[in-house]
Amino acid sequence: MIHIDFRDPRPIYEQVYDALRNLIVSGVLAPGEKLPSVRELASTLAINPNTIQRAYRELESDGYLCSVPGKGSFASGSDAARSAHRRELLDRFCALAEELRAAGVSDENMIRAIRGGERT
Repeated sequence: MIHIDFRDPRPIYEQVYDALRNLIVSGVLAPGEKLPSVRELASTLAINPNTIQRAYRELESDGYLCSVPGKGSFASGSDAARSAHRRELLDRFCALAEELRAAGVSDENMIRAIRGGERT
């Protein structure tokens, strides 16, 4: 389900976050499907439960999970997960566009590149 690479420079909670987000967005975890408990996943991955808790908390705040007190955490409905993923991608795209503008790339050149045209 999730693979942790201890040589990856990213924090472990980010690796868990990314892995679970990808499972939700790709549909491997169906909308409404229950995720393993924090303790269960921490035990399976042999990492601190606080690390899993942080990943779950961030997934919930970003719209990929919903938690039900006493019941557990569940994958959000596909529309909510897709919407959160699109929002995240657009945020990254806007940051990259600003960086390109700062490097002197015109909006017209960026639009051409997006459309698959010439990249100058």
